[in-house]
Amino acid sequence: MHAQSLLQRILLTALVLAAPVLPAGAADLDVDNIVRKANHASLYQGQDATGRIELTITDSQGRVRKREMAMLRRDENNDAEQQYYVYFLEPADVRKMVFMVHKHTAPGQDDDRWLYMPSLDLVKRIAASDKRTSFVGSDFLYEDISGRAITEDNHELIGETDTEYILDNVPKTPESVEFSHYFVHVDKKTFLPMRLQFFREGNRAYRTIEVTRVENVQAKENDQSVVYPTVAESVARNLDSGSATVMSFSRIGYNQGLQADLFTERYLRRPPRELTR
Repeated sequence: MHAQSLLQRILLTALVLAAPVLPAGAADLDVDNIVRKANHASLYQGQDATGRIELTITDSQGRVRKREMAMLRRDENNDAEQQYYVYFLEPADVRKMVFMVHKHTAPGQDDDRWLYMPSLDLVKRIAASDKRTSFVGSDFLYEDISGRAITEDNHELIGETDTEYILDNVPKTPESVEFSHYFVHVDKKTFLPMRLQFFREGNRAYRTIEVTRVENVQAKENDQSVVYPTVAESVARNLDSGSATVMSFSRIGYNQGLQADLFTERYLRRPPRELTR
């Protein structure tokens, strides 16, 4: 990238996010290491995870809707293959709906996504082209829930503060997404991505996701006590429509010994009993 273009990106970051930006060369780690650590911290901590999720969706008129879900996650092969299972508990119109994902990291291999709709007794495959659409009417997208593969973007470290690394991320296949690039602020201590800001062409910000609460969750790993810094609350905002969604996590647990067969199609219609309690 030309020096002038890099300077414009740094200045834009500083103006939009009001953070003092230092030269990129001052970073302790190179950009690839930062991206890998951030991806692990946000998506792959522990061998598996369980929890409850509450979505509070507020539209531009101040009207509020809520969704409550139970979540299972299981990892395989060191930050590679991964499965998600999300079971809807409330409200009544979405109760027993299931969203399931099998993530793949091989180049060119799309994730597998299913949505079970109990009102129709129908299992629907979610196409790769639909992953950038709204997750059950919220301001989060399907891809936000299961995570975006780091191989889908080119990453550049454009600056840092005392507490954060600032990354600019440009999609390798821009025709497959609605954004031109996005900024990520990564916490230097936890490596959790704390703020994402998405831009359309012309550097117009139209969407943000911001972490508003982090909790330290204790767990056992290989018979040792460990602590996982975990996002407990985040907010997605649609700057065009004025709507916002708060995602809150509770009853978070790690390393529960989840088995692979819980993440198969047979459990779309027959959810594991522990999810419905």
